[in-house]
Amino acid sequence: MSDHRSSQPSFEEFIRAAADARVAGMLVGKAGIVNVHVGDGPRKLEFLFRAVEETEIPITQFLPTHINRNPELFEDAIKYAKMGGYIDFTASEDPEIREEQDGEVSFSKGLKRILEEGIHLDNFTLSSDGQGSLPIFNEKKEFVGIGVGKSTSLLVGIKDCVFKENIPLEIAIRGITSNPAKILKLKGKGRIEKNYYADLCLLDEESLDIHTVIAKGKLMVENKKAVVVGRFE
Repeated sequence: MSDHRSSQPSFEEFIRAAADARVAGMLVGKAGIVNVHVGDGPRKLEFLFRAVEETEIPITQFLPTHINRNPELFEDAIKYAKMGGYIDFTASEDPEIREEQDGEVSFSKGLKRILEEGIHLDNFTLSSDGQGSLPIFNEKKEFVGIGVGKSTSLLVGIKDCVFKENIPLEIAIRGITSNPAKILKLKGKGRIEKNYYADLCLLDEESLDIHTVIAKGKLMVENKKAVVVGRFE
């Protein structure tokens, strides 16, 4: 959506895809969420606002991502979240550099704004392009190279929230734990509760560096060293 790389669907095509996803989710007991990549085009979240105004599809059926790509898009996202919509931030390994060079709104500053605006704390998530491709374009929108997203950017964003913006850890981590699990209807995920998957990250109290990782009750990382390295160790 709103991106020069898009297949440029019409509003009707977009709504049909969203309706199909919603009904399919209802039939199989899944969320049927439509995860919407949003570019830096001037239309921003236009289709999502129209979906709320012109159709019966609930606002919670959509999860627009990259909403912190630039300040103008972020303002649209704040308006959308105030209506009850979900919004997804993109994490960065170098938030300050991305802010200075690309105008990106860092997760920590964006979350602080969410708190100031009184937006429901269930309605934001944080994701990375972890281990995925990151195409690079110049000012003419010409492809000039490619990078690789890193999942470590998630922890960078959490640390910035705590250390730079004084946001409580228990609020910041909602973006990568309970909130995505709730939005995507991932049963047994996102919380520490009885009968839930034992997915745990133990962090150093002072630095918030990852010390231990447990997945489904199995020790994966201990004392900052991987003890399980892959399917064919």
